[in-house]
Amino acid sequence: MILSYVFVIVIPLIIVGLFLVEQYRQLALDNAIEQTENNVLRVKQRTAEVLSVAIDLSSRLSLDSRLEDIANRRYTDTMEVFQAYSDYDTIRNYLDFNSEVSRIKMYVDNPTLINNWELIPLDEATRGSFWHQAAMQNRGTIGWFYFEDEARSWNSRLSMVRRVQFPEYMSAGALVIDINTNYLNASLNQEPFETYIMDHNDVIVASNVSSVIGKKLSETHLGHEVAMAGVGAHEISVGGKASKVFVEEFRPETSFNSLKFVSIFSIESIVSEANRISRFGMTIIAISFMIALGLIYVICTILANRLLTLNKQISKVSKGNLNTVVKVDGNDEIGLLSRQFNQMVTNVKDLMEEVQHSHEQKNQLELKQNEIKLKMLANQINPHFLYNALESIRMKAHLNGEKEIAQTVKLLGKLMRKNLEITGKSIMLKDEIEISRCYLEIQKFRHDERLDYELDIDPETEHAHLPPLIIQPLVENAVIHGLERTSRGGKVSVKARMHQGHIHITVTDNGAGIAPEKMKRIQQFLEDQDGDRIGLTNVQQRLKLTYGAQYGLEITSTPDQGTSIHFAIPTEVDHVQSINSR
Repeated sequence: MILSYVFVIVIPLIIVGLFLVEQYRQLALDNAIEQTENNVLRVKQRTAEVLSVAIDLSSRLSLDSRLEDIANRRYTDTMEVFQAYSDYDTIRNYLDFNSEVSRIKMYVDNPTLINNWELIPLDEATRGSFWHQAAMQNRGTIGWFYFEDEARSWNSRLSMVRRVQFPEYMSAGALVIDINTNYLNASLNQEPFETYIMDHNDVIVASNVSSVIGKKLSETHLGHEVAMAGVGAHEISVGGKASKVFVEEFRPETSFNSLKFVSIFSIESIVSEANRISRFGMTIIAISFMIALGLIYVICTILANRLLTLNKQISKVSKGNLNTVVKVDGNDEIGLLSRQFNQMVTNVKDLMEEVQHSHEQKNQLELKQNEIKLKMLANQINPHFLYNALESIRMKAHLNGEKEIAQTVKLLGKLMRKNLEITGKSIMLKDEIEISRCYLEIQKFRHDERLDYELDIDPETEHAHLPPLIIQPLVENAVIHGLERTSRGGKVSVKARMHQGHIHITVTDNGAGIAPEKMKRIQQFLEDQDGDRIGLTNVQQRLKLTYGAQYGLEITSTPDQGTSIHFAIPTEVDHVQSINSR
């Protein structure tokens, strides 16, 4: 009974509990990933809004003829410079009405200018700086950098640089607009995970971790591995904890370089609740197991003692003591059995007394014996009748409830038998299709109405030979990667057609499809020369080894619409013989 309890209740309960906890962990992780992606998108949108103010101002200033005249005029004295600066208030007005910008500066090669932190004469240090060279080399586009500057405000860690052409004076200047990164930091402070915005040189210009602003990403606690991570999602150890790292690039309009967004969260922080539930569940299961074990022990002890008492009384009767009485109370089966046993002993005792007392009552005794026989027959008929009735019910349940399972088991046996019969030589296309059909029927049993399939095979192709297990892995790939990952299910179609001396075979599904980035990786895997790998790579390599380098798989896919895998094989005799020789 204890073993039955362990194998029937405890172990399945533990397995189900672990499965549910794992699903909960994965769901929590997926939700965190989705939230992070939405957060990054929201940060990108907010950043674009802030940067668009600087882009708009730069476009206006690049067309400002008054600024062109003031920046390029040759002044004779200081008062003339001050008067020109006093008359030009456009930059100050822009700063007053655009709080997203902290400072606007124009660097011009005009030594007669005076540095008022708006119009700044160009010196050799500025001329040789990386940001100035980048701005002057990229005419018509914008760059985004962080660099040290005495004119930089405390609330700015990001600058827009742009070359401004002065056609009337045949010269050019470098426009620098410092972004008020407090707006970016305020937006990032609303995010639940660590988020960083970096310039082209990986300098952190905004973050919800204030201590790292102005540092290179590789110089922070995140380490070199995070700094080297490319665009996409990565799992990297940060501070000794496994973490998810999301890297996105953002190139503002008309820009020659881009900003980088990095968002990080600890996997343990996301799944900690699932771990707590797992520990709590295991504790409850352990307590329940111990309580149930104690109850089983008590019940088994009571039952064993009652059976032992009954056994002792039966032993006395077997030795001829018909005066014994079984004293086992209760309305269960043991109590009923004890009462029936007492009745049986009483009947036997009465019968023996009748035999001993009088031969004269022979007829009466015979009648009594007949009555006893009838009772004995009735006692035999009742259990036999119950047994037959139960057996009939069992057979009826078997016949009515397990036909579909029996058919599926038959298909599974057929599929296994055909796989065992494969020796490596070529097989006919119809046999390969039969293997795929068996597999699809089994999967259809698993998924019920979520899976449908179609086998459209040209009769002319059925007797063609091809390497074994070429189509079935493609069908399996369509079911597992195309349909099982979608809640709506779908349909798998296998078509074979004869055309210009080749058999064209196509396996199509209308499932989840393949993202472009993943399709590139799959195409790269298909070029892998490791012939021992399974799945698509195995099929690809066997096709090329059998028929030549020009043959192989062609995969087309559209996300959320489905995937199609196509290949063609020749039908010439020499190819068939080459397959058999292998």
